[in-house]
Amino acid sequence: MAATAGRGKTRRAEWFETWFDSFHYHKLYAHRDDTEAARFLDQLIARLEPRRGSHVLDLGCGTGRHSRYLASKSLQVTGMDLAAGSISEAKKSERPWLRFLQHDMRVPFGRKAFDYVFNFFTSFGYFDRPEEHLAVIRNIAASLRPGGRLVLDYLNVRYTEARLTPEDVKTIDGITYRLTRWTDARHFFKQIVVEDGADEPLEYVERVARFTLNDFERMFVPHGLSIEEVHGDYHLSPYDSRTSPRMILVARMSETGSDRRYLRDRGLRMRLSVSGETPRYDASMY
Repeated sequence: MAATAGRGKTRRAEWFETWFDSFHYHKLYAHRDDTEAARFLDQLIARLEPRRGSHVLDLGCGTGRHSRYLASKSLQVTGMDLAAGSISEAKKSERPWLRFLQHDMRVPFGRKAFDYVFNFFTSFGYFDRPEEHLAVIRNIAASLRPGGRLVLDYLNVRYTEARLTPEDVKTIDGITYRLTRWTDARHFFKQIVVEDGADEPLEYVERVARFTLNDFERMFVPHGLSIEEVHGDYHLSPYDSRTSPRMILVARMSETGSDRRYLRDRGLRMRLSVSGETPRYDASMY
């Protein structure tokens, strides 16, 4: 799968473009269903208490299971995802107050357009370059109204590393999925080999950055986002870096936007602190 990069030029598709838009991705993760989403969102909505008609962005929405439920709660929901097949499926459930768009989160998607931005199920941390992750945070902050909130659901690095299963085999409807997991200083990896009777097995590799709570704080601050709460699971239990399976961040957008004056006055220089990574980022660049 190739995507156009300019007249007469093409680029190689990134891993998440092909994998998240594949039949086998949806097959392998089919157990994450609407019931699971509803339980989590009921608790989240009770916590956030959004007003009726609030504008919500489900960023990285997939086929729209979270978006559909949010819209049923009298919220105006936009679901956005890069995967064309997922968005095509999601559009089948469009209705008033629920729409879906194919869009790359690294490209701006609105200015002061949303009261809430939700990013669920580790739909972040996939990109090659640190500045691409920072671009997404910048775009999220720009799209939030003053006082708006971001909810970002991410893996917990310490917990995930301690419980990493090196190898696993799953058989679903006669298809065998051989999973191999490993990590390095910067990422978690999962290789998926699909044996479905074809002459050559299919192979995909997931890659997710090892972002910690400190990393997110450092990415958020230059763009006016301050972390208010951190939850450790889909029951919104308190976060513990050792025992929590998830790291669910709730951050508020400042009333004045990017707090660049605060950073300049203190001479603060931001660094994306992924272990083993050397680039440094001046907050004024963003």
